[in-house]
Amino acid sequence: MLPLSTSRTDVATLSGPLLRLVAAEGSTRASPGRSTLHQALSRPGSGAGLIATSMAVVEANVRRVTATGSWNARVTVGPLTPWEFALNQPNNLDFVDISLVDGFNIPMEFSPTTDVCRNLRCTAPINEQCPNELRAPGGCNNPCTVFGTNEYCCTDGPGSCQPTDYSRFFKERCPDAYSYPQDDPTSLFTCPAGTNYRVVFCP
Repeated sequence: MLPLSTSRTDVATLSGPLLRLVAAEGSTRASPGRSTLHQALSRPGSGAGLIATSMAVVEANVRRVTATGSWNARVTVGPLTPWEFALNQPNNLDFVDISLVDGFNIPMEFSPTTDVCRNLRCTAPINEQCPNELRAPGGCNNPCTVFGTNEYCCTDGPGSCQPTDYSRFFKERCPDAYSYPQDDPTSLFTCPAGTNYRVVFCP
């Protein structure tokens, strides 16, 4: 497969919605070995966010949508491992990433359905290796969630924080993923606009 291109932009410069596909434990259970996908958030003409609710293996075909307006889909349970995407951006590109900025709950992988760019993966056993101070029910917190300081949350603006021992813990295990909020140069990727994607939880 061709490599994904690393983006020279950051999430703040993207137009349209930044959408997330996440797996979060919920009350709806599917049959063993399967998960039910729910269209959790949608608005005509702007996009959709999907949540997998049973923590088993999930495959979701995410089809191209028109990214217009400024609606942001965000699920506020955690820790969780989202795949984030902004589709149909300038220069006919999709911007995609896996983020550990909200922590980690389950491994995931996504790939294009054709050979236009490579897979992104975060499949390390992070929950088992999680530092004690970041451990949480169902996963491993990002240090921003635990400590809430600029050192980990980058709240003072661009260039206000650097990698830390905690972000390096995540980056060493999932080099494709965001390990802290300003990890754009090594974590935000592009594929051609119009690409269809397959997302797998617990590959």
